[in-house]
Amino acid sequence: MIPGPPPGGVVPMTRYRSPVVSGVASAVIPGLGQLINGEGDKALGVFAVWGIAGLSLIGAIPVVGTVAWAVGGATWLYGVADGYFTGKKKS
Repeated sequence: MIPGPPPGGVVPMTRYRSPVVSGVASAVIPGLGQLINGEGDKALGVFAVWGIAGLSLIGAIPVVGTVAWAVGGATWLYGVADGYFTGKKKS
């Protein structure tokens, strides 16, 4: 038996997500690529860690500057790579 259309007759469409767009979006704002890929929880985590590291760099949170650079940089790099590779899997 072949199922009919869903109620209302609207068939959901899947959208193509470019992995490059996700990677570049995460490079501009860490976590945005994860949000584009539909991973809201991961996006919030990446943005929060990157934001706390950024606040540490400007002195709002007293953390050693080198540690803040390392954490912020690693989080940025993770966000870009994860945005790209997850986008590639989902496209």
